[in-house]
Amino acid sequence: DFCLSRGLGDVYKRQSPPSTIGAAGLITNNGSRGFAIGGQLFFKQNTYEITSGFIHGNVDYNIYGNGVLANVKLPLVQTGEAFLGEFLRRIGWKIFIGPRFITGRSFVTVKPNNDTNFPIPPEVGLHTTLTSVGARLTRDTRPNHFYPVAGTFFTITSDFFSQDLGSKYSFQSYRSAFDKYWSLSKKQVLAYDANFCGTSGKPPFYGNCIYGTNNELRGYVAGRYFTKYTLATQAEYRLELPKRFGLVVFGGLGGTIPGGSQLLQRVQDGHFLPSGGGGLRFQLSKKYHVNLRADIAQGTQGHTFGMGVGEAF
Repeated sequence: DFCLSRGLGDVYKRQSPPSTIGAAGLITNNGSRGFAIGGQLFFKQNTYEITSGFIHGNVDYNIYGNGVLANVKLPLVQTGEAFLGEFLRRIGWKIFIGPRFITGRSFVTVKPNNDTNFPIPPEVGLHTTLTSVGARLTRDTRPNHFYPVAGTFFTITSDFFSQDLGSKYSFQSYRSAFDKYWSLSKKQVLAYDANFCGTSGKPPFYGNCIYGTNNELRGYVAGRYFTKYTLATQAEYRLELPKRFGLVVFGGLGGTIPGGSQLLQRVQDGHFLPSGGGGLRFQLSKKYHVNLRADIAQGTQGHTFGMGVGEAF
């Protein structure tokens, strides 16, 4: 009876983290436009977690060649939408596990060049439908999801795209991330992030790991590196300033690894890609410490500037 009562007491003492529902828009100087809506819901004393999202728009980007063609780029426009649904259940030790579902369609074509006399016909391009089922496992000990000052976060996802589900391509995608946070003082935090991406099978080029997305390392334009595997690790120093402002400094090292059977040779053929930079923060919510961030970062080929709500990791 004592053990049962104690176990039930632990359940009722648990409190769900704040749920989030939001919308976002995308506007860039190269013509990309889009919007997204979604939410992350926690309920029943942090027993269940539901995440869903829908995104629609067009993304203008370049893909680059390799070797002697490394500086040659092909401008593309990708238009479409995608939906993600995920349902996780807590199984103990702050571990959540459950299924996920992704579906989407897109149309990729070469971006018309105003200087050419040979415009691309609007129907010429790559039509793709992708559908997958998968699973996700997480363990989260952060006291605050929006601005962690302690604890760790670990996640691993696997997505299986199959023609049997209506997908044009059959391939597998795997991602994992580990974050750790140290509170150096009341207003200083040191954050660490490490992540891995891998694909197998025969994905479309944009179904591979795309270096420079998901904030794995800032300072790289998405599109220069499409590869089978990526690794990245970074650290960030965060300082709270008066009047809701904050300052961060970050740096890290990542790499890309092409596919192939001889992994050692593939590692040697990859790229080691360092990054560093800094940014400003403005506190939008004092209660939950939600920050508006603006970062500038330097990579090996140039720099990037980005803004968003919430920390990079």
